[in-house]
Amino acid sequence: MNLFDGYRYLVALAQHRHFGRAAAACHITQPALSNALRALESHFGVAIVRRGRAFGGLTVEGQEVLATAHRVLHEQELLAQSLAGAVARPVGRLSVGAVPTAVPVAARFCAAVVAAHPGIAPQLRSLSSQDLEAGLEDLTLDLAFGFVERTATNSRLDVWPQYEEHHYLVEATPADGAAGLGPRGPGWPASAPLPWAQAAERALCLLTPEMHHRALVDAVFRRLGCEVRPALETDSVLALAVAVRAGGLAAVLPGALVATLPHDADLVVRPLVEPELRTAIGLMVSSAGRPSRTLQAALDLARGSPWLAQARAVSGTFGR
Repeated sequence: MNLFDGYRYLVALAQHRHFGRAAAACHITQPALSNALRALESHFGVAIVRRGRAFGGLTVEGQEVLATAHRVLHEQELLAQSLAGAVARPVGRLSVGAVPTAVPVAARFCAAVVAAHPGIAPQLRSLSSQDLEAGLEDLTLDLAFGFVERTATNSRLDVWPQYEEHHYLVEATPADGAAGLGPRGPGWPASAPLPWAQAAERALCLLTPEMHHRALVDAVFRRLGCEVRPALETDSVLALAVAVRAGGLAAVLPGALVATLPHDADLVVRPLVEPELRTAIGLMVSSAGRPSRTLQAALDLARGSPWLAQARAVSGTFGR
């Protein structure tokens, strides 16, 4: 059997938690994936996968094999990058994760990496904070954009601050055309701020409770003694934007998402104050092991003043 392929299929199964989706991600048939995993079990003489009518997780021994698979595939990628490129011209994959509210900035970062190093091929995934941190620790992610406050006591991660998010209430323009802020040229201009207590009176669509951004928003409303019952909850930031543009609902969005909204849309965008919530977003990597050439190139770019200025420009100050 090909041990590397077996490891790759096992990692895909652990990631997708579904035989069919894992097989599709590996560009093979489901029977081929199942046969490879059985061959892996035969090779080690232990059961790795709990099987039933659906994927039932990994056995204790399977978790050990998975941890080894992550390390082996990571070292294989390091070797492939070392052989394929030079320090000045890195070549290879770069796996990037981002919490949903930071995806717009992470996408810009990936584009900047490709512009500076055409041989690097980033893969960007939107993940919850928990999945992002787990991905960094098991080396399935090279780097990630996430909430700095969550990593204060995590010695397994190295963190470089990138920008601070500002927060806004976004809603459709009222029928009478009155707007706190409208599409008046490039970039969202400054507008009359809105207290959080008044935002609580709107019909709000918010992220679902397990999302860290939602926890931040709930904490503000709680401190103000505001009882908020969302009209809509979703784990998709795209769904928030679509619901707002459909009319009748409002959303609390960080500036990085506001910056992606079309400026010809009939939207009201108001800075939220009293209090002013500032959320630190950082670039994170595992503190274990040596960085690949692609990761080192990305880190050098992320710490440079041109990129940091670009990240701050779309984080939500909008001329304040």
